[in-house]
Amino acid sequence: MRFAVLAIFLTALLSVWTTNAWLTARFSENTRVRSELRLALYTGNLLSELQRTAVVPLLLARDPALIGALSGNDFSTTSARLMAAQKEIGASSIKLLDASGRTVGSTDRYQIGTNNVLAPYFVDALRSSDTVFSVASQGTGAYEFAYSRAVVADGKTLGVIVVSADLIRLERSWASISDAVAVTDSEGRIILATEPRWRGLTLPEALAVRSAPSAIQRAFQVTADWTSTPVDAYVQGRAVMQSEARIPFRGWRMISFTTYASIRERVNGVLALEIMGFAMLLAGTFYLLSRRARRQSVAYMRESADLRALNVRLTREIAERERVQKELRVAEQTMQQSSKLAALGEMSAGVSHELNQPLAAMKTYLAGARLLLQRGRSEEALSSFQRIDDLIERMGSITRQLKSYARKGGEAVEPVDLRLVVSSALTLMEPQLRSGTIRVIRNLPRQKITVLADKIRLEQVVINLLRNAVDAVKDKKDARIEIGVDSGAHAYLSVRDNGPGVSDLEKLFEPFWTTKKPGEGTGLGLAISSTIVADFGGRLTAHNETEGGAVFWVELPLHTPGQPPQALAAE
Repeated sequence: MRFAVLAIFLTALLSVWTTNAWLTARFSENTRVRSELRLALYTGNLLSELQRTAVVPLLLARDPALIGALSGNDFSTTSARLMAAQKEIGASSIKLLDASGRTVGSTDRYQIGTNNVLAPYFVDALRSSDTVFSVASQGTGAYEFAYSRAVVADGKTLGVIVVSADLIRLERSWASISDAVAVTDSEGRIILATEPRWRGLTLPEALAVRSAPSAIQRAFQVTADWTSTPVDAYVQGRAVMQSEARIPFRGWRMISFTTYASIRERVNGVLALEIMGFAMLLAGTFYLLSRRARRQSVAYMRESADLRALNVRLTREIAERERVQKELRVAEQTMQQSSKLAALGEMSAGVSHELNQPLAAMKTYLAGARLLLQRGRSEEALSSFQRIDDLIERMGSITRQLKSYARKGGEAVEPVDLRLVVSSALTLMEPQLRSGTIRVIRNLPRQKITVLADKIRLEQVVINLLRNAVDAVKDKKDARIEIGVDSGAHAYLSVRDNGPGVSDLEKLFEPFWTTKKPGEGTGLGLAISSTIVADFGGRLTAHNETEGGAVFWVELPLHTPGQPPQALAAE
């Protein structure tokens, strides 16, 4: 029995050694072939996505609707059209830029109005008559892959259409397997990777600054093993198989790292069965193995029952989710209708708010004209009537200009001296300022400060700010309002008062929010003013002074003759 047991043991040892060497070589070759086939499949998917996206800018650049929108400067339906195109082609995003680089239509609402004049896809598209491809870093470690093309009509460049390829979707699908995959550009920089920290680095830099990725962490530590099969790469001391494929696009390459853990697990499975076969020849092993098998069977049955119960719960949750989604769609439609009704309410309330100032001034001028006529000073009375006529004309202009609060754009702008706008607004507000003991301090420079704006609408902003300041200091004995104009990198207009300040700065520019008593204000003045300033490429801000009072600050781009207008960069 001893010699038999020794013979069985030596036979088992030799068999396991031979089987391990043969299966390791075979499974390693199979794994390499699968890795190369997987890279070929990934390369094909990547090229297919790029080629499919490349034809979209050519089609959209010839779309009569988009050309008409750029020619007529009417972009009310542009974003909806781009969203429909995005849904059909499956692109990451689509946006339409006008000739100045401003985003006038986008599948992402938050991108509308942003300036892209320095973006590579805008500059390259203007320089080329064909569709151009560009890769731009988004600052978060990810890259944007975009095809762009100039929109040309009658020999004139109207804008640029930009279509971003959805390569991040492919990157997420690669991450679902055990391999680590990276794509490098012609300079060797990683632009796509299943490990986010690899992006933007070369392959040696990525492997140096990052510990082994999740896929490679499962690789075997290189130690004294039964096999002497050489490995292709070492990452943090772990053995992995490195495969590389060339992508026939701009010198790109795709690299994958496959762990040897799967090979070792498959080999060990076969060896375990072989060892078990030899162990069954030994006396007493069968009983122990049978008990283990019974315990495993009971555990599998228990797990199967748990899985069936889990499947039932998941089915119920899916049905509940579908029901909630249907209710959500109905709620969204209802909210859209309510939004339309709210917009109509804002317009009607806004007209009443803006016409209140000229009407108050007309009442003052009529009273003065009546006194002048009673005293026989007809020529001075005629001057008051002329001012009333100007106010009537201004009321007509206000009703036309207030449409900009309902829909953005569509109004012509021209170079305007900011000092003259302040002077006109102070003239119109003169009756209200004289009605109380309010000291008005003007800080106006001698030289012109020119901005691109509509004079009437810009006066509305100044009048709204002055009126709020008057309301803030009406109960103070030493009431003071200071209005100033200055220039630097931009044009600046400030209105200061020594009132109690603003109680809630966060809600200050929201429509219908006001601190005034009912009947004294609608809460639309600052909301309309903020919209008007934004239409001119500027911004309206406010803060409270430490010694008391509020400061409203208008910042507008300076206008230099011969240069295109530039909007303020969003912060």
